[in-house]
Amino acid sequence: MPTHPTSSIAVPPAGTHGGDGPAVEAALGLAPGSLLDLSQNLNPFAPPAADVVRRHLDTVTHYPDHRTATRLLAGAIGVDPARLLLTNGGSEAIHLVAAELGGRVVDEPEFALHPRGTTGPRWRTNPHSPTGRLATDDQRADVWDEAFHALATGEWSAHRGGVVVGSLTKTFACPGLRLGYVVADDVQRFARHQPHWPVSALSLACLPDLLGAADLAGWSRQVAEARTALADTLARHGLDVEAHDAPWVLVHDAPGLRAALAPYGVLVRDCASFGLPGTMRVAVPTPEDLPRVERALGACADERLV
Repeated sequence: MPTHPTSSIAVPPAGTHGGDGPAVEAALGLAPGSLLDLSQNLNPFAPPAADVVRRHLDTVTHYPDHRTATRLLAGAIGVDPARLLLTNGGSEAIHLVAAELGGRVVDEPEFALHPRGTTGPRWRTNPHSPTGRLATDDQRADVWDEAFHALATGEWSAHRGGVVVGSLTKTFACPGLRLGYVVADDVQRFARHQPHWPVSALSLACLPDLLGAADLAGWSRQVAEARTALADTLARHGLDVEAHDAPWVLVHDAPGLRAALAPYGVLVRDCASFGLPGTMRVAVPTPEDLPRVERALGACADERLV
């Protein structure tokens, strides 16, 4: 792990959705995989997805067949398989619904991939992105994005009605597998916008194993504990922290935090793409990784960088 800046090269500008670790490592001359990438919100307590992938490498010679994976995921969520459509990640789920229905967000700020029309169905993340707050009983939307619901609550879905889009890759920390879904009464209207074989045979083969290892309730408890520990650590360093229900916290009025921490081995998310310049989003680390955040913050304080 880096303990001091390795060069005077500027940290590359943040991308739209976080997960910039490899690009930042390359720019700063850091070893691949050396950054603690807290710019992406993946379940830090999920078993290594690579172990599951290795068990199913033979499927790369097969054409995809989604039927078994659809049935198992529908059973886990608690919906009829006829109401569930597997997609190439949560981003495709959002694209399919937006292509068919259009719509607008309930309020800003909101996730960048949601449509920004002036009429049509109302979209909302639950928990809300970027604030991390779960929706209250009186809040309404027509399309619910539940990408982080499992990690916030220990339950797959709030079953609030309307259309639901979701992302398994957050829950199982495997964004490269691209696994998402849509749940709706008339879900086939969204399927007509898909190409043939939208989800790979490898991803479909991994899904049963991923579901079999799921511990939503346990993961949710671990995330809540890690979120509290992270918020306390950041606050001890004088940072303005906002923490709610999601697997991340926000740090306000800290425009230089991303650039300051990266050379010391920790990468956080710039929220400018949400329309929140100066606010950083920090994903929860494991208890084993939290000391790396503490050390990086201490080094930045010594250098008067934050």
